[in-house]
Amino acid sequence: MHDLPERDPQAANEPAPSPVARDVLGASPRGIWSDVPDALWNDWRWQQRNRLRTVADVERVVRLTAGEREAIAGTAGAFRMALTPYYASLIDPDDPDCPVRMQAIPRAEELQRHPADLDDPLGEERFMPVAGITHRYPDRVLFYVTHNCPVYCRHCTRKRKVSDPHSAAAHDQIALGLDYIARRPEVRDVLVSGGDPMTLSDERLDQLLGALRRIPHVEVIRLCTRNPVTLPQRFGDETIAMLARHHPVYVHTHFNHPRECTPEAARTLRALADRGLNCANQMVLLKGVNDDAETVRRTNVWLLRQRCRPYYLFQADLAAGISHFRVPVETGLSIMRALRGPVSGMAVPTYVIDAPGGGGKIPLVPDYVESHDDDAVVFTNWQGERYTYPAR
Repeated sequence: MHDLPERDPQAANEPAPSPVARDVLGASPRGIWSDVPDALWNDWRWQQRNRLRTVADVERVVRLTAGEREAIAGTAGAFRMALTPYYASLIDPDDPDCPVRMQAIPRAEELQRHPADLDDPLGEERFMPVAGITHRYPDRVLFYVTHNCPVYCRHCTRKRKVSDPHSAAAHDQIALGLDYIARRPEVRDVLVSGGDPMTLSDERLDQLLGALRRIPHVEVIRLCTRNPVTLPQRFGDETIAMLARHHPVYVHTHFNHPRECTPEAARTLRALADRGLNCANQMVLLKGVNDDAETVRRTNVWLLRQRCRPYYLFQADLAAGISHFRVPVETGLSIMRALRGPVSGMAVPTYVIDAPGGGGKIPLVPDYVESHDDDAVVFTNWQGERYTYPAR
């Protein structure tokens, strides 16, 4: 079992997990940053400026394997590495299979391309009427506003453009996107994404969200960000107040493992909820990270305590270089079977595949129906007990 974060004070009837990772010398939860003043540590701009980007940077906090060193060098030209000090402090320096480490530091397997891998696995470019807008579903669009992230997750589905400065959304591209949305009255829901839109300044975010809110038919704005996981310091009181001015705003984030469920992350989720920013989690099923029901359960019940709804459990996409993360679909179905019943339905996400090539999200549900005809449907419940229900 991997070490898990310290017990949340709101937890009930849960065993206390082990402490988060210490640095190589075992001194402090912040590791090499133990002497950094709180004012700097909690400054998101300091976190951004001091990201770990090279082998030398990472070796200050992690004992890298030969495969990791090779992968950092081999992937630098296609999909760079970057870790905030905060997220790096969650890594076990001695365990190559630490679930945070696996998500943040390239592995040798990332250099391999599986025959099924796709550069654009979700067909986003195919449904892109203007640069930066993906319009696949009738009433909603994805608005790509930045190429940057605090941490470049190794399982990223947009490796073809995220971290690439050439994919940065210039002012003209943002204007074209806003114009497209304004001319499409059927669009009522806008997903502001990237990269991570929270890498923009508060001023730019305020301008962007304000421009969307001034479009009469835009009813809902969704902010797609992993900052609550990788850089919770980004959500200060002024920033949250700014976001709340543009309600209804929904925050979609991406916790994958209990090790990411820290007190800092909890405070961020609660502060967002306190200001009416509804939070939902989109977990990706990753081999060696969370491909067991207990890990998913622990993460999701923690999220509920912070008023963040477990929304989706994604089967990993067919993005290039992430085949080592993908698990059989049956594994996901088994996890869903194990969750249904023993845990509250609020903690059970919808398991989906985002169909390759742009087919959209397809829900995958364990089969509880044993038989059905014109008279009755026979099914089993979560305990395997058989029941009959009239068909008419």
